[in-house]
Amino acid sequence: MGRSFDIEEMLRTASPATRREFLKRAAVTGLSGPALLSLLAATTRQADAAGAGRIAPALARAQGEPKRGGTMVVTGHQEVASLSPDDAGPTVHFVVVTQIHNALVEQDENFVFQPVLAEALPEAAADGLSYTFKLRQGVTFHDGEPFTSEDVKYTYEWYMDPANAAVNANNFAAVATVEAPDDSTVVVRLKEPNAAFLAQVATTFIVPAHYHGRIGEDAYKSQPIGTGPFKLKEWRAAEYTLVEAYDGHFRGRPHLDAFRLNVVPEASVRAIALETGDSDSSVWPLVTEDSLRLADDPAFVTLRTSSLAINHFPLNNEHPILGDKRVRQAMMHAIDRQTLVDDIFSGAATLATANLSPALERFYNPEVPTYPFDPARAEALLDEAGWIRAGDGIREKEGQKFSFVCTTITGDQARRPEAEVAQQFLRDVGIDMQLAEAPVATILEKMRSGEMAASLFNWTYGGDAGDPDASVTLRSDGANNFSHYKNPRVDELLDQGLRELDPEKRAAIYKEVQAIFAEDVPFLYMMFWDLFNLFRTRIKGLPSSALSADPVYAKAYQFWIDEG
Repeated sequence: MGRSFDIEEMLRTASPATRREFLKRAAVTGLSGPALLSLLAATTRQADAAGAGRIAPALARAQGEPKRGGTMVVTGHQEVASLSPDDAGPTVHFVVVTQIHNALVEQDENFVFQPVLAEALPEAAADGLSYTFKLRQGVTFHDGEPFTSEDVKYTYEWYMDPANAAVNANNFAAVATVEAPDDSTVVVRLKEPNAAFLAQVATTFIVPAHYHGRIGEDAYKSQPIGTGPFKLKEWRAAEYTLVEAYDGHFRGRPHLDAFRLNVVPEASVRAIALETGDSDSSVWPLVTEDSLRLADDPAFVTLRTSSLAINHFPLNNEHPILGDKRVRQAMMHAIDRQTLVDDIFSGAATLATANLSPALERFYNPEVPTYPFDPARAEALLDEAGWIRAGDGIREKEGQKFSFVCTTITGDQARRPEAEVAQQFLRDVGIDMQLAEAPVATILEKMRSGEMAASLFNWTYGGDAGDPDASVTLRSDGANNFSHYKNPRVDELLDQGLRELDPEKRAAIYKEVQAIFAEDVPFLYMMFWDLFNLFRTRIKGLPSSALSADPVYAKAYQFWIDEG
């Protein structure tokens, strides 16, 4: 017992990285007793030595004169299953789609709306029921055809047509008509005021009416044509996507000759690619300890931002086991989320209290039901729900085992350990969560259709473009309502939130949404990650600061390569 206590005490005081490395080595070597203590001591010394050798990064971002040429290579953790703007929700998809397409208005890395295909931000009518856009002149699509108001009208009406079952159809629910009185003017008329109009509608990427209308959405997913700075050259969904500079881009030809995204599921391999120079950036986070280590390396420029996407286990609320709110509340109490933050993510995350990130200060509500780690409370809730421990320790109810499958993303080294630790916490209270893996496209499809019980990924439930609306993800009919959550009061509030233009009244609406959400626990909400966007110093033209990570990559047309 004394020897076991020594190990436990040393592990308690060791760093998270040291604990993980020790447990990995112990599993491989099969050591025990004094040899196990020696292994822990050696692991600790090596970790301390590695930490002492870190060098603070250079803060200056020397720019110099832009140079033309070269290919910027980035990596992502999942396949690029579609190049359509309607499928641009996952970060890896967005980073490619934004190179090919433009919107009338786009939000930059500091949450500021910038006119792009529009000459200026739209003119709003006094009653808030119409917006008029004046379009840029001389803009062409990649096939040389001119961009006109008809393309905007076509794109918006495509989303408005229920027959198309668009993922982002909810964003256009308040749009009554789209008019194109001349080639350079668009008038959008609303059924009712929409406080999220700029964030939802105006930022929608435009597709060419003459082309998309001919080939259809399914074909467009692999053969897109936009107005963006880069045009598609090669696309292999599970391997890479290569886009090349479009000479006729209205903001001028990009400095880069090409932009390439390689699909590399393993975070460790993405880290190696950065260190060897095979990659210039990873658009999806590395394992946190690698991010922290490389952020201290002068070979990289790091933009650290707060995530608006919540790290969570979506749970099918229509599942026979997971549909009971008491069960979901128990699962929240059963998981020590702070341990996940500290041990899996090296402290670089903030515990979630509901669906909105604390970074959305105006709308964030900390006064909601909370779920501290409390196994006894979890056990009591499960007992109350009728789930009783059987002889093997797994709970049963009416002859059914409390067992379900959580499907994680294939090769996801960042989140798989999180699932494994959560699995053990749930097992401790009598819940059997089995783990499986599948490609992200399969997971999203099956969670949407209700064919999958649970998964683990990051998604935004209010916060896109800095706006708190979550109609697409929390409304009963939301296309990305992965948990099939249904609460009439939340539906009512989400609708009110879009109609309300007064900022203070709007904030009160979304604070109530968070309070109901925290009570209902539609899914297991874990944390909001700190994001580390690392760039090799040869990439120039980066912004000096950022509040949001993904829009940084939309500026690739401004980047250039300087090996010096």
